[in-house]
Amino acid sequence: MTDVTAAAPTAAPLRSPLHERHAELGAKFAPFGGWQMPLEYAGGGVLAEHTAVRTAVGVFDVSHLGKARVTGTGAAEFVNSCLTNDLDRIGPGQAQYTLCCDDATGGVVDDIIAYRYADDHVFLIPNAANTAEVVRRLRAVAPQSVTVTNEHEEYAVLAVQGPRSADVLDALKLPTGHSYMSFSTAAFDGTELVVCRTGYTGEHGYELVVPAAAATAVWDALFTAGEPYGIRACGLGARDTLRTEMGYPLHGQDLSLEITPVQARSGWAVGWDKPAFWGREALLAEKAAGAKRTLWGLVAVERGIPRPGMSVYVGDQVVGQVTSGTFSPTRKVGIALALLDRAAELGVDSPVEVDVRGRRYPMRVVRPPFVQPSVK
Repeated sequence: MTDVTAAAPTAAPLRSPLHERHAELGAKFAPFGGWQMPLEYAGGGVLAEHTAVRTAVGVFDVSHLGKARVTGTGAAEFVNSCLTNDLDRIGPGQAQYTLCCDDATGGVVDDIIAYRYADDHVFLIPNAANTAEVVRRLRAVAPQSVTVTNEHEEYAVLAVQGPRSADVLDALKLPTGHSYMSFSTAAFDGTELVVCRTGYTGEHGYELVVPAAAATAVWDALFTAGEPYGIRACGLGARDTLRTEMGYPLHGQDLSLEITPVQARSGWAVGWDKPAFWGREALLAEKAAGAKRTLWGLVAVERGIPRPGMSVYVGDQVVGQVTSGTFSPTRKVGIALALLDRAAELGVDSPVEVDVRGRRYPMRVVRPPFVQPSVK
């Protein structure tokens, strides 16, 4: 769930509490969601970082992700009446992927991970650029018993991802045995942190929510413990190639105010039987009528690499647009997510072409993921 919306030109980007560590590692920085974050590091770049996560272990600083806390009597019930997924499907100590939709249109304001601590305590991790808007919308309708707090800069988030990720955390005596999409609190060097079995790479992994003041100590400890396992610092470039191989959507590209959960095949994150959530009526109507366009995967037949915004053709007719596209380091081929028109009647293995800088390259339609996930 990485937000890649560029900061406004007039806004000075925020910096992660780990900025100096990234600079020491030769990071190439870029603005992401109003923050200056590492895109890739010297000594290998995106390809090496991607491979480390698929084969060993990588660590991402994703402190730019938002943090908001909803507390008070009925907090979980309130969140459940606003966000799409059914929070009652999970209990204390579990996390859930959910969506904040516009009530009128059903478009996606943001996608969010919700941590359910208790009936009166829910912690939310939205995307960086959308945190203030999510908080604003929640506050606007919150009952007096519920408080919504923006804690965006109070915590760092470190994603430890890959088949050796548990070995690294075990070495630090941090919890690793909990199930996918659950979280545990733990003490590290006198600081309480949260370890959640989540990630955005398709690999077994963990996300650590750490008080900002302790971020450097935790980062350093991870790299000391991970040295025997080939640990590598990874930037948002590799995070994007990894998530695209999994077919995971990116807000602002595959999900947006113009792209609904029905169109993006994210209906599994909607509690359709709930009596209330933002966008419910619009989404039920779209689901019943059938979306006019649907998100599919594309795999290049030749060497072309699809990129966001490129047109998809059948013959001389434009039938859709690429929303996310990249070169897959694992499969060594171009891959993409694309919104395709229902009227084109495309399905698995349908041939299409993508206009890559004025030249059309043949591709075929598939259902993501492009690489078998290993999250569990």
